[in-house]
Amino acid sequence: MKHFFFTRRVASVCTLALALAAGLCACSSGPERAKPAELGPNPGLLAVRQAWTASIGAVQFALDVRAVGNSIFVANSDGVVAEIDARTGGDVWRLSLGTRLSAGVGSDGRYAAVVSRTNELIALDAGREIWRQKLGAMTLTSPLVAGGRVFVLSADRSVAAFDAANGRKLWQQQRTGEALVLGQAGVIMAVGDTLVTGLGGHLVGMNPNNGTARWDALLASSRGTNDVERLVDLVSGVSRVGDQVCVRAFQSSVGCVDAAKGGVLWTKTAYGATGVGGDSSTVFGTESDGKVAAWRRTDGERLWTSERLRFRSLSAPLLVGRALVVGDDSGNVHLLSRDDGALLQRVSTDGSPLAAAPILVGPTVVLVTQRGAILGVRPQ
Repeated sequence: MKHFFFTRRVASVCTLALALAAGLCACSSGPERAKPAELGPNPGLLAVRQAWTASIGAVQFALDVRAVGNSIFVANSDGVVAEIDARTGGDVWRLSLGTRLSAGVGSDGRYAAVVSRTNELIALDAGREIWRQKLGAMTLTSPLVAGGRVFVLSADRSVAAFDAANGRKLWQQQRTGEALVLGQAGVIMAVGDTLVTGLGGHLVGMNPNNGTARWDALLASSRGTNDVERLVDLVSGVSRVGDQVCVRAFQSSVGCVDAAKGGVLWTKTAYGATGVGGDSSTVFGTESDGKVAAWRRTDGERLWTSERLRFRSLSAPLLVGRALVVGDDSGNVHLLSRDDGALLQRVSTDGSPLAAAPILVGPTVVLVTQRGAILGVRPQ
């Protein structure tokens, strides 16, 4: 997985990846990639049934698959947005917006929102486009639709709110950013009546009515002697249990925050680029070198680390019962034991990596690939 960065200066992708991912850059001009671990035989210890299949078209942007009730909201790079029934895989509606996308999909079940590569925030109401608003900066994070409003976190670390019904801008707040900004989706979510966003290495609780800060929790600090080494951002994919929100800082740390009070509960050094998953007892994550790790949720003590999938460019994990679901860059989806990371089952997609973190809707794990396959699978 490549990560792009935006700055007034043009920065080399390979140079950044080398600096930030311990030499694991996949660029052709960089060092040879480490050999992925052998997969070995599939033990088949957990039955998995494919319930349905659908398609959306090629996905080459930071897709966020949003689940509301029995529906999922998906989109492709060319601007096709769809609501799909997660029980059957059938379309509820599907619409082509005629523009390529950089972020999406946010939805509250009625309204849906995406962002185009030309920096337009586009809103839909039950599958019908209702308005577009020009944004001031590139946006890679899926909009948050909540409380009749659409909230947007842009790459320049600005946060803005719009009326979901008519697109009127309600407010905008801007935090001064560093020279480099991480080119992947960040964190924006609602916790109770607080808008929670990732701004650099901070998780910030904001008043959704005006954008003023209620609390500011520092999870990772800039380090190093140059802009690349000082880069710090929180990445999309959080594990929330009640008011406790656990997140990853890119190639820096994993930590948990009390989002009711804004207090940092713990942080631990961890080198990864994808979000985390978990439940009330454990937080799980995948590292940039393919390790899978588990931390105790109460205090961050590392419970185990698995090297069975080293150097396989893993997706963010999803915990489903006793299994941890992760995808790799060869189109495999691995179901690992939550207790120690041992392989329980392996299934294949269409041969392409996952375009988004797997999500759970009722009994169905939904997988969306970069080629656009949507698979509904049900662990038994």
